[in-house]
Amino acid sequence: MAVIWGIPHLFIKVAVGELTPASLVFLRAVIGTVLLLPLAAARKDLAPLLRHWKWILVYTFVELAAPWFFLSDAERRISSSLTGLLIAAVPSIGAVLAVITGGHDRLDSRRVGGLALGFLGVAALVGLDVRADDLGAIGQVGVVALGYAIGPMIIERKLAGLPALGVVAASLGVTALAYAPFGLAQLPATLPSGSVLIAVAVLGVVCTATAFLMFFALVAEVGAPRATVITYVNPAVALALGVALLGEPFTLGIAIGFVLIVLGWVLAARRSTPSASMSMSEERARQIPSPE
Repeated sequence: MAVIWGIPHLFIKVAVGELTPASLVFLRAVIGTVLLLPLAAARKDLAPLLRHWKWILVYTFVELAAPWFFLSDAERRISSSLTGLLIAAVPSIGAVLAVITGGHDRLDSRRVGGLALGFLGVAALVGLDVRADDLGAIGQVGVVALGYAIGPMIIERKLAGLPALGVVAASLGVTALAYAPFGLAQLPATLPSGSVLIAVAVLGVVCTATAFLMFFALVAEVGAPRATVITYVNPAVALALGVALLGEPFTLGIAIGFVLIVLGWVLAARRSTPSASMSMSEERARQIPSPE
């Protein structure tokens, strides 16, 4: 799982070399929908969603439709490894939002220190590795990180108790429909290269459909709190693949930022043991991760 959710940035970088962001989002969502929607329907996981359709749409926008587009567009200008490291700030942003909006989490000195380290890591990345003409792309990744932090809050507070597979399948279907007019119109006149076709297939089949099925199985076996440990490895995977396969630079800013972000993430977001007072809605929210 750590590898599966560490590789999307690499394949997004490859795909946007020949596809527009809208076409890439459309194709990825279509593949995920075709694979997951029939399974969700067979399990009767879609009917319970109907009464919550408004919040399903909001969740879809902040967790899939907007982030996937902004990630794809940003990676046309900045490296996949830098993108992956910036996205690693999501748990820190989520911790801050939870406190601001009156969530169950509270900030102790350890978590405050972790947040400070995480944001220092982002500052190191931006300050040492980003040119002035990259700031727009950095802003897009910042919007993505914010969306990925808001998504689980919506699950916890507005969609608690709904079938996780149903929520994901429905969100993919809505995203595919929303991007169909633009994605189809912007498809290239000639068939993309083999590397791009492979990248799209991996994003849809492996990083979306297979990833969710595997994650649900992992949660069932070891529990949601232990399953989330995989997210500590994702930035390292994204960084290693970007440097090794795409020839992206391993700079001083990336080295410093990586260490600070991961240390901050561990301190700010990790619980030593699951809280005895954790509500069922919190537990459910942890089972629906950010589909990068």
